Amino acid sequence: MRIAVNARFLIKDKLEGIGRFTYELLKRITENHPEHEFIFFFDRPFDQQFIFSSNVIPVVLFPPARHPFLYIWWFEWSVKNALKKYNIDLFLSTDGYLSLSTKVPTTLVIHDISFMHFPNAMNRIGMWYHKYFSPRFANKASRIAVVSAFTKSDLIKTYNTKPDKIDIVYNAPSLGFKPLNADTIQMVREKYTQGRPYLLYVGAMHPRKNIRNLMLAYESYRNANTDGLPLLIVGRKAWKTEEIENTYHSLTYQQDIIFTNRVSEDALYQITASARGMVYIPFFEGFGLPIVESMSCGVPVITSNVTSMPEVAGDAAILVSPNNIQEIAKAMSKLQTDDEYWENLATLSLNRSKAFNWDVSAAKLWECMLKSLG
Repeated sequence: MRIAVNARFLIKDKLEGIGRFTYELLKRITENHPEHEFIFFFDRPFDQQFIFSSNVIPVVLFPPARHPFLYIWWFEWSVKNALKKYNIDLFLSTDGYLSLSTKVPTTLVIHDISFMHFPNAMNRIGMWYHKYFSPRFANKASRIAVVSAFTKSDLIKTYNTKPDKIDIVYNAPSLGFKPLNADTIQMVREKYTQGRPYLLYVGAMHPRKNIRNLMLAYESYRNANTDGLPLLIVGRKAWKTEEIENTYHSLTYQQDIIFTNRVSEDALYQITASARGMVYIPFFEGFGLPIVESMSCGVPVITSNVTSMPEVAGDAAILVSPNNIQEIAKAMSKLQTDDEYWENLATLSLNRSKAFNWDVSAAKLWECMLKSLG
């Protein structure tokens, strides 16, 4: 069988949620199924690290698809023609987009439809594209994989998608996320926070991630704990960040909020495992990968009590309202000051992380792909 894969998000040193999902699962699927041929469709020059095995054939399709109009061109012209040219039996698209004009069976991965709930989080052209095309993509797909029961429920309610068309394929922590010894933790802390334990946020900075309330909660926490921990923020600046910047410049304790921008994978492993706690409180998530990445390091998590996050965290995290500044601040204080509570939560976190495994998810995605063939 010849399987084509939308590999647009396999970008060296820039693997975020969709890219990480694609990398971890396709690495396993291609290696586990050498009897099949996989054609990876890239939209720009690719790195050799993403050619996982000898049965992977890379193809670069023009144009680089990073704008709604170019999405249309790429999927409805370039991808459509490539599917025909390479005589493809099945198309896997892991970013929620597909070609509406092909007859090739398609497995579509949908991580979330947050734009339906937060329409102001992107520009008007992007919003138009998603609201117009996404329900059509969901309807066109032969089979849909989602990363949480929450996203499945959201598709059923919002797009009236048939429940028996959807399979749940969880994200998981990479193997590099694991507990570190005390000496390594201290070395990491010396590098980033002058040796001090720290609270951590990992992710892009844009409104849906709730960075403003994170900062306001941190300010409240520090007002109550003048000897409090610094806050390390790891991730790229995304869009609509003016409010975040204005909030930062209004804070009394802004000098203890440290921005690293994007870091390497190895650095992220160490930074995560060396934190006192992860504070991850978005308004909306289809999964929330930093939650399980932190848990697999034995690092307690504060996360939101909405959308997919309680499903992912289970009973192993502090759940807070993403709108309640004081509740978030109190949770920060508890992680700093209550050692017995911290140790118990760290143990629960490690145990909870075992529920998420890329090998299991790869097998589930493969089953979903086979179901797409009818």
